Amino acid sequence: MNKKTPQLVSVVIPVYSGEHTLPTLIKEIEPLTKRQTTAAGNAFVVYEVLLVHDCGADRSDKTIEELSATYSFVKPIWLSRNYGQHAATMAGMASATGDWIITMDEDGQQNPADIGKMLDHAMRYSLQLVYAKPINPPPHGWLRNALSQTAKEISSRLLGNNAIGHFNSFRLIDGEIARTLAAYCGNGVYLDVGLFWITGRIGHCSVFLRNELGRPSGYSYFRLFGHFWNLILTSGTRPLRLITIVGFISMLLSVVLTMYAIYEKYTDQVPIQGWASLFIVVAFFSGIILTALGIIAEYLAVTMGIVMGKPLYVVSSKPIKPAVDL
Repeated sequence: MNKKTPQLVSVVIPVYSGEHTLPTLIKEIEPLTKRQTTAAGNAFVVYEVLLVHDCGADRSDKTIEELSATYSFVKPIWLSRNYGQHAATMAGMASATGDWIITMDEDGQQNPADIGKMLDHAMRYSLQLVYAKPINPPPHGWLRNALSQTAKEISSRLLGNNAIGHFNSFRLIDGEIARTLAAYCGNGVYLDVGLFWITGRIGHCSVFLRNELGRPSGYSYFRLFGHFWNLILTSGTRPLRLITIVGFISMLLSVVLTMYAIYEKYTDQVPIQGWASLFIVVAFFSGIILTALGIIAEYLAVTMGIVMGKPLYVVSSKPIKPAVDL
């Protein structure tokens, strides 16, 4: 891309309880709405900030109305009820029109000044998706941080991709990719799983997390577990295949035990009569049942992929550059 032509950046912020934090955050973004040049010489401008009201308990709606009246670049999006952070983020992405889309939280932990740094990283390595990678631990308790890290490790194994497993709500996404995902995705899809469906080049950019702006985290352990469980349910067929694998192992064990029992029978070394045949029958038919359940689960997974809106392919309006090693 021509460095002289500024990249248009849309910022999407899902708002649940941002009554007191949004004014400060928008004030930090305001200087970026004028043409900026990154350290690598890439020109960009934040030309719209989409505040998606997710119907929280505070008066974020009033704050959003005041901000949209004060700043011409602030565009409110009103949801009819609380749908959750990922659904609100996708609603914002569907309305964004920038070349790149930044998603960030309302609490001020993520610094808008890092947008240029993330853009440089994306353009240098020809990336479609860049996650912020905090260089300092999140400002939460050790238990929550440990559980969060464990959940992300599990997710990376389930998705079969170590890059996307270490995700963050502070993301830079190719605008075309983001809008396509928002158009295809169905109800209940975990946002980062959806991004994994249609992105091939994912990277991470080191950033420093700040403390939240005068308010505790809006996520309880229960809500965080709900996010993790949604991730498991939409991550694909890898967890389901464990059922089939266990079934095959059980049937194989029954065959091995059968051969061993026959050998012991003909060498007259069977100390107790009857137990071997019963164990073999249980192992064999348990294996058949588990294998059948695994196959049924695979069919259900295919159906889920259709229902969730997983696209068979995505057509891009521009050529995809060869990947550059990080």
